[in-house]
Amino acid sequence: MLRFSANLGFLWTELTLVDAIKVAASRGFDAVECHWPFDVPSKSVESTLKDFGLPMVSLNTRPGNLKTGDFGMAAVPGREAQAQSYIKEAIKYAQEVDAHSVHVMAGRTDHGEAAENCFRENLIYASELAALHDITILIEPINRNDVKGYHLAFVEDAVDTIEATKCENIKLMFDCYHVQISQGDTVRLLRDNIEHIGHIQIAAVPDRGEPDSGVLDYREVFLALEKVNYNGFIGAEYRPRNGIAEGLGWLREARSWLK
Repeated sequence: MLRFSANLGFLWTELTLVDAIKVAASRGFDAVECHWPFDVPSKSVESTLKDFGLPMVSLNTRPGNLKTGDFGMAAVPGREAQAQSYIKEAIKYAQEVDAHSVHVMAGRTDHGEAAENCFRENLIYASELAALHDITILIEPINRNDVKGYHLAFVEDAVDTIEATKCENIKLMFDCYHVQISQGDTVRLLRDNIEHIGHIQIAAVPDRGEPDSGVLDYREVFLALEKVNYNGFIGAEYRPRNGIAEGLGWLREARSWLK
């Protein structure tokens, strides 16, 4: 049976992280994930997760200064020290809240050899640190319409990066929304790369709303994941169109497909 995670970077953002965890549990999600929780004491997050029986699937490294164009920096030459401080911080926080994985944000680059070498070196650093705590490192292809210049845009490039590091605890964050926009053929890419996938995220294409409409048929996606025995979580990382509660019908419908 597939399990669904509420992405609290997009859902219930008007609430504190602790309160959002509580609401996600009440709405039937199996887990939660977040973006940058570092201003919230880890003890309060860990306690709430335990009280409500929800795991924290993933969190991100800090993006840097979003106002000046940063969107991660692990692949940005010259910013290695800052990237590694963000990695260290995220892994420490993940350990404290018992999160399964950390998404290391690559950043915007020229996509050249120096950037890729920088990324691989920082990922090896992250992998070695995360392995001490049984944490998985995730990397994510992000479409360049939404994030211009992002270092990773294609699944195949992410897999090449993973294989080049030779680190078993580095996996692919497969966001169906980004993949469909960048490449299409999402179901085939899921099937072909399932051994490299550590986490999956969903949203409608192209509006990034609830996964109940658009060009990508999530019934086909979910049934394909069941066939390949995917046992991870599926992260609901979408922007609600008309309020979160009003849009949660997709979750009930998805569970009915999988019975």
